[in-house]
Amino acid sequence: MRLTASDIYGYYRPTQCALRLYLRHKGEQEVALGPYEQVLLTLADRHEKAHVEAFPRVVNLSSVRWDERADQTTRAVNESAPVIYQGVLKIMAVLSTVECEVVGNPDFLINAGDGYLIRDSKISRRINENDHPEILRQLELYGWLYEQTFDKPPIRLEVHSGTGNIVPVPYDGGAAVRSLLGQILQLKLAESEFYEPVGWSKCESCTFFNRCWPIAEKRRDIALVGGIDQALAEVLWQKGIRSIEDLLANVDEPQLAALKRPWGNRLQRVGARAPEILRRARALLEGREFVLQSPQIPDHKNYVMFDLEGLPPQLDELEKIYLWGLQVYGENSGTYQAATAGFGDEGDRQGWEHFLAISRSIFEHLGDLPFVHWSHYERTKLETYIRRYGDVDGVAARVLRNLCDLLPITQDAMVLPLPSYGLKLVEAYVGFRRERPQAAGDWAMAKYIEAVETEDPEVQLAIMDEILSYNREDLAALWAVFEWLQKGRA
Repeated sequence: MRLTASDIYGYYRPTQCALRLYLRHKGEQEVALGPYEQVLLTLADRHEKAHVEAFPRVVNLSSVRWDERADQTTRAVNESAPVIYQGVLKIMAVLSTVECEVVGNPDFLINAGDGYLIRDSKISRRINENDHPEILRQLELYGWLYEQTFDKPPIRLEVHSGTGNIVPVPYDGGAAVRSLLGQILQLKLAESEFYEPVGWSKCESCTFFNRCWPIAEKRRDIALVGGIDQALAEVLWQKGIRSIEDLLANVDEPQLAALKRPWGNRLQRVGARAPEILRRARALLEGREFVLQSPQIPDHKNYVMFDLEGLPPQLDELEKIYLWGLQVYGENSGTYQAATAGFGDEGDRQGWEHFLAISRSIFEHLGDLPFVHWSHYERTKLETYIRRYGDVDGVAARVLRNLCDLLPITQDAMVLPLPSYGLKLVEAYVGFRRERPQAAGDWAMAKYIEAVETEDPEVQLAIMDEILSYNREDLAALWAVFEWLQKGRA
């Protein structure tokens, strides 16, 4: 049995899943990485290679055959090499009575005089237990392998983060990572496939999505029901409630409300969420929607469809919004407008100020009309940018006051036969069809990063045109859902 640092990554990313390790170990087919993941790999490789150049003397083992690299790493350490790049640490260890080969591939072993410090280069900007536990466990694995190989602990563990900072990682002698390796071992040794709840946001970006999701749909898995989180699905499954039919036939509202499932370090009752869960289960079972009330849409002649595209913290220190998309629909329908961040140092501020100028013009011509968006992202980022750059004439505050989040309006008005209320699922349900169905938020981020990386203005312009077309479709989809809800109010 072989256990590697890649197993740790696969357990946690793209989202934590135990079944993924089992399927990978069994050689189940996966889809290829998407454009976003490919861009991340390219950026990570570039970040790492740039760090190599910071050292004047490096023993570079990256081109050495894998089966020879561990011996050469040991030799380089024993010869006190100044820096060892892409070394391999490998031991035989007994975990849960099973003899395993445990392998790690640290980016850097750096001579610190009386030993070596171990450093990995990551493009992630937040290195902590909540955001990236896999990074901490991987460094702990390297530390433990080093200690087992050389009979002394590493000087310290570090991460060269996406910000360029060196982030220390505590070393506990390998206790936490050995426990995790034990869990991973048991997952790989499982005699048959075990239950792992699906979830739309959990599974959507996984390379096994096309395998696991159809299986869950075929067996009408309880985890498909919106409101049933991973922990609750596990509890229900253990009680023999495994399908939507099982849930509706055997569990009533008081029983579900009283049911407890793990929540952090304690148990929590389902409580007031029980009626909603059962309604959504009924909608999925019968394949139809249920109307709860008339959609509470503000009455106005015109509405601004409003959608942002941004970079997450692992890719941008500012969590930058690179596109502010707006379009007026209604009696005075207008053309698509977008404020995009420039590529220079002041690009983020320029994008913000352009957005404020567009919004100011809309208010001047049409008054206080609603800015319609989906979910909380737009509100959160508006508040972030007000704190970041200010709001001298109050335009951003005016947008905030006029925000109309269509997601809770939809949830309060309709029970839809869908596993999630994500916009792409809802828009498809109401009949909206995209010209670019393959495009998504991750795709747009990948394309934007590509534009940032190129120095060719014509290529940048062409890429940004693609992203703008995608964002324009987002706004059209939002309007399609809005109109569908309006008909439900009539």
